[in-house]
Amino acid sequence: MEFIPKQDFDVKKIADSGQCFRLNQLEAGRFQLTALDRCVELTERADDWALDCSAAELDKLWRGYFDLDTDYGTYRAAVPEKDVYLTAATDFGRGIRILRQDPWEMLVTFIISQRKNIPAIRACVETLCSRYGEPIGTTYAFPTPAALAGADEETLRACALGYRAGYVLAAAQMADAGTLDLSALVSLEDDQLAESLMTVPGVGVKVANCVSLFGYHRIAAFPRDVWMNRVIHEHYRGRFPLYRYKGFAGVMQQYLFYYARYEGKIAEK
Repeated sequence: MEFIPKQDFDVKKIADSGQCFRLNQLEAGRFQLTALDRCVELTERADDWALDCSAAELDKLWRGYFDLDTDYGTYRAAVPEKDVYLTAATDFGRGIRILRQDPWEMLVTFIISQRKNIPAIRACVETLCSRYGEPIGTTYAFPTPAALAGADEETLRACALGYRAGYVLAAAQMADAGTLDLSALVSLEDDQLAESLMTVPGVGVKVANCVSLFGYHRIAAFPRDVWMNRVIHEHYRGRFPLYRYKGFAGVMQQYLFYYARYEGKIAEK
């Protein structure tokens, strides 16, 4: 058993921040994460989160995955006091970190995410994993490109993918054939990375930015969806000051997205 201090690390907030769909709550204060071909449980304690893994596994996999060596306080400190909304968002979202996830999983996940809410995305991803992924203990790994490339489009539709089934199949076939080399994209500049991702059918600007941010840890990427467009329209007169957060705007995006989803519920309390 290993432990991660709660200071600026909140598993529940990360799970609800829209970046990871296989960090699932088992019961209050207890989560299961399936990632990197591993499955780990995280249990909340008074001052930390306990992980059922060895010290070697924590250092080799989860420290980097959770971006634990980055000081997120420096990002929040860049927000001016006069920006009342973002100040509230960063305070409310303290504990969120940008995960370093697998680009292939992120590509498929965010293709699936279009016009779906978070619970629906989670359910869809789990169905896909249980039907095409390799077993890992009581759950399944994310399917490889080869596993999905050989699937039938109608069978994929039965995983609640709908019209996205064709896009997922195309991405899998491109990755399996090598015409899309996700590993090679690591060396590209941010703009080139997004452009390369958009050669995949079904991948537009928003999905490319999500994959860049959550799959390649390009924290300058700033995905915009319905939630973000609403925030920018209502609180920033249609123009969010990206220049102020050059190089890490994606961190601000996560705080804003998370806060926007819960803002109404906070007001009701």
